Amino acid sequence: MEPGSDDFLPPPECPVFEPSWAEFRDPLGYIAKIRPIAEKSGICKIRPPADWQPPFAVEVDNFRFTPRIQRLNELEAQTRVKLNYLDQIAKFWEIQGSSLKIPNVERRILDLYSLSKIVVEEGGYEAICKDRRWARVAQRLNYPPGKNIGSLLRSHYERIVYPYEMYQSGANLVQCNTRPFDNEEKDKEYKPHSIPLRQSVQPSKFNSYGRRAKRLQPDPEPTEEDIEKNPELKKLQIYGAGPKMMGLGLMAKDKTLRKKDKEGPECPPTIVVKEESGGDVKVESPSPKTFLESKEELSHSPEPCTKMTMRLRRNHSNAQFIESYVCRMCSRGDEDDKLLLCDGCDDNYHIFCLLPPLPEIPKGVWRCPKCVMAECKRPPEAFGFEQATREYTLQSFGEMADSFKADYFNMPVHMVPTELVEKEFWRLVNSIEEDVTVEYGADIHSKEFGSGFPVSDSKRHLTPEEEEYATSGWNLNVMPVLEQSVLCHINADISGMKVPWLYVGMVFSAFCWHIEDHWSYSINYLHWGEPKTWYGVPSLAAEHLEEVMKKLTPELFDSQPDLLHQLVTLMNPNTLMSHGVPVVRTNQCAGEFVITFPRAYHSGFNQGYNFAEAVNFCTADWLPAGRQCIEHYRRLRRYCVFSHEELICKMAACPEKLDLNLAAAVHKEMFIMVQEERRLRKALLEKGITEAEREAFELLPDDERQCIKCKTTCFLSALACYDCPDGLVCLSHINDLCKCSSSRQYLRYRYTLDELPAMLHKLKVRAESFDTWANKVRVALEVEDGRKRSLEELRALESEARERRFPNSELLQRLKNCLSEAEACVSRALGLVSGQEAGPYRVAGLQMTLAELRAFLDQMNNLPCAMHQIGDVKGILEQVEAYQVEAREALASLPSSPGLLQSLLERGRQLGVEVPEAQQLQRQVEQARWLDEMKRTLAPSARRGTLAVMRGLLVAGASVAPSPAVDKARAELQELLTIAERWEEKAHLCLEARQKHPPATLEAIIHEAENIPVHLPNIQALKEALAKARAWIADVDEIQNGDHYPCLDDLEGLVAVGRDLPVGLEELRQLELQVLTAHSWREKASKTFLKKNSCYTLLEVLCPCADAGSDSTKRSRWMEKELGLYKSDTELLGLSAQDLRDPGSVIVAFKEGEQKEKEGILQLRRTNSAKPSPLASSTTASSATSICVCGQVPAGVGALQCDLCQDWFHGRCVSVPRLLSSPRPSPTSSPLLAWWEWDTKFLCPLCMRSRRPRLETILALLVALQRLPVRLPEGEALQCLTERAISWQGRARQALASEDVTAVLGRLAELRQRLQAEPRPEEPPTYPSAPASDPVREGSGKDMPKGLLENGDSMTSPEKVAPGEGSDLELLSSLLPQLTGPVLELPEATRAPLEELMLEGDLLEVTLDENHSIWQLLQAGQPPNLERIRTLLELEKAERHGSRARGRALERRRRRKVDRGGEGDDPAREDLEPKRVRSSGPEAEEAQEEEELEEETGGEGPPLPTTDSPGTQENQNGLEPALGASSGSSAPFSTLTPRLHVPCPQQPPQQQL
Repeated sequence: MEPGSDDFLPPPECPVFEPSWAEFRDPLGYIAKIRPIAEKSGICKIRPPADWQPPFAVEVDNFRFTPRIQRLNELEAQTRVKLNYLDQIAKFWEIQGSSLKIPNVERRILDLYSLSKIVVEEGGYEAICKDRRWARVAQRLNYPPGKNIGSLLRSHYERIVYPYEMYQSGANLVQCNTRPFDNEEKDKEYKPHSIPLRQSVQPSKFNSYGRRAKRLQPDPEPTEEDIEKNPELKKLQIYGAGPKMMGLGLMAKDKTLRKKDKEGPECPPTIVVKEESGGDVKVESPSPKTFLESKEELSHSPEPCTKMTMRLRRNHSNAQFIESYVCRMCSRGDEDDKLLLCDGCDDNYHIFCLLPPLPEIPKGVWRCPKCVMAECKRPPEAFGFEQATREYTLQSFGEMADSFKADYFNMPVHMVPTELVEKEFWRLVNSIEEDVTVEYGADIHSKEFGSGFPVSDSKRHLTPEEEEYATSGWNLNVMPVLEQSVLCHINADISGMKVPWLYVGMVFSAFCWHIEDHWSYSINYLHWGEPKTWYGVPSLAAEHLEEVMKKLTPELFDSQPDLLHQLVTLMNPNTLMSHGVPVVRTNQCAGEFVITFPRAYHSGFNQGYNFAEAVNFCTADWLPAGRQCIEHYRRLRRYCVFSHEELICKMAACPEKLDLNLAAAVHKEMFIMVQEERRLRKALLEKGITEAEREAFELLPDDERQCIKCKTTCFLSALACYDCPDGLVCLSHINDLCKCSSSRQYLRYRYTLDELPAMLHKLKVRAESFDTWANKVRVALEVEDGRKRSLEELRALESEARERRFPNSELLQRLKNCLSEAEACVSRALGLVSGQEAGPYRVAGLQMTLAELRAFLDQMNNLPCAMHQIGDVKGILEQVEAYQVEAREALASLPSSPGLLQSLLERGRQLGVEVPEAQQLQRQVEQARWLDEMKRTLAPSARRGTLAVMRGLLVAGASVAPSPAVDKARAELQELLTIAERWEEKAHLCLEARQKHPPATLEAIIHEAENIPVHLPNIQALKEALAKARAWIADVDEIQNGDHYPCLDDLEGLVAVGRDLPVGLEELRQLELQVLTAHSWREKASKTFLKKNSCYTLLEVLCPCADAGSDSTKRSRWMEKELGLYKSDTELLGLSAQDLRDPGSVIVAFKEGEQKEKEGILQLRRTNSAKPSPLASSTTASSATSICVCGQVPAGVGALQCDLCQDWFHGRCVSVPRLLSSPRPSPTSSPLLAWWEWDTKFLCPLCMRSRRPRLETILALLVALQRLPVRLPEGEALQCLTERAISWQGRARQALASEDVTAVLGRLAELRQRLQAEPRPEEPPTYPSAPASDPVREGSGKDMPKGLLENGDSMTSPEKVAPGEGSDLELLSSLLPQLTGPVLELPEATRAPLEELMLEGDLLEVTLDENHSIWQLLQAGQPPNLERIRTLLELEKAERHGSRARGRALERRRRRKVDRGGEGDDPAREDLEPKRVRSSGPEAEEAQEEEELEEETGGEGPPLPTTDSPGTQENQNGLEPALGASSGSSAPFSTLTPRLHVPCPQQPPQQQL
């Protein structure tokens, strides 16, 4: 048995070749080169170079084709035999009226063909039954033993196969007087069974159900009910024509329903009895045509008839007529009611004479055993492919192909392995139950649809790249017509071989086993797509393959002897290999060629959607195979594509146009052909045919010159007959022409026997011309006659080879090599001579050595050609030898003078030849030069060279030839360079090290390095750094030992310079400490004076504001400071950087600035006082109108006027005083009526630039300043400010202690005591105790709003606002109508000095108690400012409301933190909260700032005075007698004693800043 599909083993791979570009340029030459290897496999694969990628030239949009339909299991020969057998047996049973249903055995379809074949091989049905060998039959069918399968096979054989085999063998016709089946056309329209003929219908594209699926499904067995209803089944008989065996279980068709009811009953044909002359009666048996006509007549006849009624037209008792109605089996005519008339041949049979007998007359059409046998033995129709009905484009076909493959394998097409497709293909091909149909766009003519390669024609313009591929020999349009190709010499139309064919494939589409026409070569190129799988058999095994296929499938070859030429038959490669046929395979991928060799069988299939192109070609080595192919075609009687004789003669007619190898091959073929023609014509003469006529066969159509016997196309000669002009024969079949006499036959010839040898001689001359030429070349190259040829003679021989197109043989290559060598020698000799003439201007690098010159002269002497340049070369050699002797003498007399050596060296260079002595001279000169350079560089008087110079000198010394002097100098230079590099590295470490070395260490390093005669950059840099360090130390000493302490700027400059120096300096550490201390003091002073994020510098705050006189200038300067575009106050004072270094200049400028500031503020007050009040209803914006810090005009309620500059501002834009910061009254008194003590003083942010610390804090800073050994401009400015403040304090105290002022103060104290003693008319709300704030600080120490100044203090925190404060505001509002004033009379003489003092005190950036005392006194001497009080109350109410809202939000936030896990209690998180959340009021902000200040000052200086401090007590003692105030360490809210200069008796001093 053949191997199963799962057992398919891929054959070995065919050879694969990868030519180089040089090999690839000659296609036919390369194929001839690989032929000895590739021909042994039949096919081979060629991979072009990687960058050979021809463009795809098919017009895709216009490319339309109709593919062929292929049913896979009908391609394989053995499977087709099985299918044919099934068709025949199915036709047999269908004729009998039954449908064939093939049974399943062991879950697979029973192979009826193999069963029948094995039964025959085992001896036949009877023998197997007799020997009980059905189990062996089951074993040979590969069924498992032990399941009683043999009995089952026997029953199936008896039921289905045995009746058919009986008919085939004729066993049931033993007694039958049979007649030959004389009419082949009989019943030609009969369809043997209901299954459509193969390849006759359009298949369903993707339907995998086979057309035999009907009979491969088991028929349902008839039930008992069916048997009861059907009388035929009940009788267990099979009704219908032919011999039947009872009990076979085949379903019988109803023969009574052949036609529709409307057509009426069908009757048997009528026997027509004709009367002959003489009264004889002739019985005519109806022919098929008569039978059909009679049936047609009967169908229209209204007369009903019985099943087998015979109607006699005339004489019913005629004996001749009666004899016609006798049984063919028993030869009796009795019991005519049981006689059956065959519908095919009109023979009669008794129903009981049939084998087996029939119980009754069957209904419908019936055929006798003879007709059944003849129909079953009818040869099958020739198998071939049919065309599809649908036309495709490339795109539509590709979509169909990819969809089919993806659906079949259930995976993307590119992921299906080629091995899986190959196994599945051969499984489907070998299967009789699976019927898969595919389509193949094969044999599409490229002339009609366009080639895939670019083609040079007039239809379209080609790009240069396309032009290159259009002319390439590997272009399949070009290869068949190359010069070395044979097909280019054929004039006849053989486009089927010379023009490429296109192939569009899909998965499983196949090409069957075949060889090419005329056994030619073929080449196939896969343009793109999935691979194409090939199988090949070499030509040596071609006949073996044919024998195996004929042996395995004789049934196919009996009906189609040329079956392998039809390209419609496959056979499994494993089957062929098992019978000894060598098979190879390959997968052709896109961009690869596959070549098939002459008579190499090949087949294959496509792995998927692809596009290929193929063409035939023939080379010189094909000619013998072509001749053998014609003999093979003659035996098969197959038509030729072209005449082989015509091809040979056409090439022989023009031998000079042939390639030499082709001419030799044609000569060989022509010689054999002429010999055969002589023999055949001689046989013609022996037959007696003497007539002859010349005929130009090449002008005749092929069908008019074909041998009527073997179909060969005649050219050299043919035999014809005068009486039978329609035919002719070749001389090999002269006896098969006609029956006419030899005298009527004549020879038609193309050439006479004398002309053929002449053509043969021309070929011989062409073929042997190479030998003549080769002898000349050999004599010239070997100098056999002792005479050297000139270059011109050798060139003539080479030119002759080129003109006569001799092959590229070894001799020709030797000639070319000799010419190339000789021309190279001539050119070299000319160059040598011209080089001597050029002298010193000769091109460098072209000199040859003395040995090369001698070898060159020997080479010229050994060449087989004469060259006159040999004499010139000999002369040069003599000059070189003479120079060599002179140079040796000079070297032997060393030390020679350098001038002599140099002159000899120059002369040697002019020779153009390198002499060994010249090299020695060169070495001596180089040594002397290098030593001189060494001495000059290291001479003490010379300038020191750099390390690069020394290294270059050392490198140059390495290239100098060694000698004792050179070696010693190099060693010394190397040691010097090593020492210099070591010191340079040490200096580099000193310059780059983090740990700086002291000057002494560096000085020692520099001193040591001074002794090295090399310029060292790092040592030089170290020396410069040391010099800078010494200069720096001198500068430090100068500054430290000067008359004054050094300025901070100078010290900072020195520190910056000292840090950059790579020298360790002790003084640098001291300077850095001093600078650090100065910066620390400046930072403490800045925190003391400057507000947070202040736009002023400390120096600006400490200096007087010299331009205070201009309101617009002052305001614009404040805005410029906000934007960073301002000038410092020191610049406005006229102090330069040098002036700041002189204490005297600072003091003088400060004093001048004080005076300017005072004058300026007075001028500003006058200007601002003249501006209209914003509270007036008629206020309009004008140039004289006040402008708030926000840039808008303050108008209406909420505007405040600065007490210093008299300008107006929005209350919401600035920090304002709070009325409730005064001491709270007791429930029984009315202290709130002392309105002059309320904190209503307001200074704008333009007038109050700093925190205004207390004088005690400033004194602490001055003490710390005295300990600094550094001068700071801020320190001197602070001293000036302190002196100014102390001076003002003295004047203020003196004024307060005057007699007039003391009296006024006494009256004010009495008034307050009366207010304290006066009871309240109604119970006021209770006030919880709260610390009192400093009214002076509250009134004048407020920071600017955050929107204008960066240090915007927040409002009071809700936690610090007592619940009764809202009632305080209401109480104050209710008391406003009760306020009266002035409460005392101040004379002008007293008021004026106090107002002047008040003005100067407000200009000071220092907080003094005397300032507040004067302010209260001045307030009491004028009416209460009710408008300001109302404005302050409204602002404080708004502030309270916002504070409470923020407090509630903060409380909710803290609660959420606690709920999330106590995060609200995390002190670290509390510190990270922004200050605007943690302290929401001015008190908290300022308290925090005071704490920071205390931390910064470190507790230096005396603490701020409180009521318990000595300083404060002293002030109280000085003022109490005048004020009449009671003393005490604490002042509760019930106390009415005013604290004029100690305004904050309970609050810590640190919180007042």
